[in-house]
Amino acid sequence: MARLQEQYEQVVKPALVEEFGYTNPMKLPKLEKIVLNMGVGEASLDRKKIETAIEDLTLISGQKPVITRAKRSIAGFKIRAGMVVGCKVTLRRGRMYEFLDRLVNVALPRVRDFRGISGASFDGRGNFAMGLREQIVFPEIDYDKMDQIRGLNVVITTTATTDAEAKSLLKGFNMPFAN
Repeated sequence: MARLQEQYEQVVKPALVEEFGYTNPMKLPKLEKIVLNMGVGEASLDRKKIETAIEDLTLISGQKPVITRAKRSIAGFKIRAGMVVGCKVTLRRGRMYEFLDRLVNVALPRVRDFRGISGASFDGRGNFAMGLREQIVFPEIDYDKMDQIRGLNVVITTTATTDAEAKSLLKGFNMPFAN
């Protein structure tokens, strides 16, 4: 069992029951999935760029990503429907907790000029989204072998119904919120 999963069972659950007064244990908010998304707009011109993005995302997540394609044509961006525009991976269960552990304890402290995560990044239904400007904050990525620095979107989906519940859940996992 992952370290954060044990922490959820032993520390976070009782704290949530105390804070929100849940009577039914099935109503307790929990992590559902974490989706990592890497947009690679240059992939339409150079196939090698998407392959390196897939390698980076595989190293970061421990799981093979899926290639995402454009749904419709956008002339301003020179994109046609069906063109490769990025890759994504969905983490669940053990891998999800392992990734969250590495994100909170290893990657975020390595971000340059890090002052905490904005608490305004919730969507109103208990889901949290954040972006990283560089994938090199993860120790799995070798800086010398990189061809380009790319950003990475991280979406944490929870079963919480409100933003306050989701924020308390993520604070239980030591997520460093700024406000």
